This record gives sequence, C-alpha cells and structure tokens, in this order.
Amino acid sequence: MRTTLLPGLLLVAAAFFTVLVGSGLDLELDPLALLGLAAGAVVALVPDAGVGRRLAGFALGSFVTLLAYYVRAALTPDTAMGRAVFVALAVALCVAVAALAMGRLPLWSTLLGAATFAGAFEATYSSAPPRVVDLSISTATTLALCVAVGFVAAGIAGSSRAARPEHRATPGEQATDEQRKRVK
Repeated sequence: MRTTLLPGLLLVAAAFFTVLVGSGLDLELDPLALLGLAAGAVVALVPDAGVGRRLAGFALGSFVTLLAYYVRAALTPDTAMGRAVFVALAVALCVAVAALAMGRLPLWSTLLGAATFAGAFEATYSSAPPRVVDLSISTATTLALCVAVGFVAAGIAGSSRAARPEHRATPGEQATDEQRKRVK
C-alpha cells in the first residue's frame, strides 16, 4: 500500500501546485496538467529499462508525432483517410525508433510519448492546422513542463522506495512457501 500511497500523494501535491503556480504565472498549464503529470509519472514508475532510456523513448515518441503532424498539415487532406495516414505514420515512426535502437529504447515509452503529445495537441491542431509550427512548439513546451513535474514527483517516491530494504520472508513464511512448492 505504501508503494502506491506515497507516489500518489506526491502526485496529488504536484498536480495541485502545478496548476496553482501555472495560473499565478499565467502559463496556461491547466489543460495539459493531468495528461502531462500522469505520463511523467508512468515513465518514472514503470520499472523497465533505465530511466534515461525510458525518458529518451518518451521524448522521441513525442518528437516523431510532432513530425507526423507536420506531414499531416503539409500533405494529407483533413479527411478520415488523412487522419488514418497520420496515426499510422506516428505509430510506424515509433516502431522504427524502437527497432533502430535495437532494444535499448522500450517501445511502450515511444508509444506513450506519441499518445501523450497527440492527446495534448489534437484539439489545438484541429482548430488551426495552418499554425501547426507555432502551436506545436508551445504545446510541446507546456507538456514537457507538466511531464517533468510528474516524473520528478513520482521519481522522488520511487527513489525512497528503492532505498528501503526488500521484505525478507520469516522462517515461518519460508516453510509455507516450501510446502506450497511440494504440493504443486
């Protein structure tokens, strides 16, 4: 329970202060706060690969999705087929990045980065496709700030969890485990 409660409480505090400080500084973080904080927390909490590789995969997934938006704006019509090409291109680029990294970047982190950026940017893009360049940069910077806050909040909880010694079975628990193995 502590492994869930501590990161959860730190994320609650981080979310509260991110929106409060962002509003005070007129940063307009509110619409992306939950998405960014949650994505950053996932990257911090999933115990797969190293932290740097998880972050790199997430960043590259976001970046290739940004490129897919540029292709969408320049080359595809605003139809179901154009949107399908965009989604397929974004996923294909994520798969290509993970494949070219030859196992060093987890596919899930590139896909999470792609989905997070698309979730943050799609409504903005749909309202003004010709302004894709300037709107995508402002969305990316706002999203990056929220992801960083979520990552740091969850990472602090994760590092304190990693510093605690693992639970060791008592002799009675060990006997019970051995008895279960014999029964199987």
